[in-house]
Amino acid sequence: MADDAHRIHLAQTVLDSTDARKLAEFYRALLGLDYAEGDEPPPAGRPDERGRDWLVLRTPGGGPRLAFQQVERLRAPDWPDGPVPQQLHLDLSVASLEELHHQHERVLSLGGSLLSDRDRPDADDEERFRVYRDPEGHPFCVFVAERDA
Repeated sequence: MADDAHRIHLAQTVLDSTDARKLAEFYRALLGLDYAEGDEPPPAGRPDERGRDWLVLRTPGGGPRLAFQQVERLRAPDWPDGPVPQQLHLDLSVASLEELHHQHERVLSLGGSLLSDRDRPDADDEERFRVYRDPEGHPFCVFVAERDA
């Protein structure tokens, strides 16, 4: 049974979006990803046929990709509690609290919004992170992966 797990691999995570190109551009800029061949934005003034359907971003070194599926309507999750659960979120990491503060400014400048700031945890919880909402409303976390001295 354990060998079966080595035969299946995570290919990509797909996010629904009412503006697939805009959301793909947010994550492309935030994470330094590249468009899959054929999914690049068209030249200025040309129609964006791919951007109205399905787009894929890939990690330059390989690995799981992010894809964006165009939908007509999307109801943002009510985070942390509410009638619409988050259903899925991305966890992103940085190496230090200083880098968390730097990336905070980048997230906001790219169109994300802050939902929760936990970079100064209480005595019972040493985990440092912030929760954001991307331009479509999907929540994602940026946490400090290693403790600063």
